[in-house]
Amino acid sequence: MATVDDLVVTHDEQAHRWEGRLDGQVVALADYVPQGSSIAMVHTEVVPAHENEGLATKVVDAALVDVRARGLRVVPACSFVRLHVRRHAEEYADIL
Repeated sequence: MATVDDLVVTHDEQAHRWEGRLDGQVVALADYVPQGSSIAMVHTEVVPAHENEGLATKVVDAALVDVRARGLRVVPACSFVRLHVRRHAEEYADIL
């Protein structure tokens, strides 16, 4: 059985989202809206069969690392993302 360690996160720039895949299937995602030099992360979702496995956290972490690498800032419009960056304030302060 696949676990969070097997999750592969990719950025689908055309669809404006990061996708987490297990065995090739999208099981988690984080949608965003571009806003010039920042992005508003507006929605995260995990398929019900994989809830509470840490998949959303892994997708959001990967997204935030990507945002930083692109020299952008993030607007945590999604409640999950907002809570995550609040819990890890020191780690993500530079992109808020």
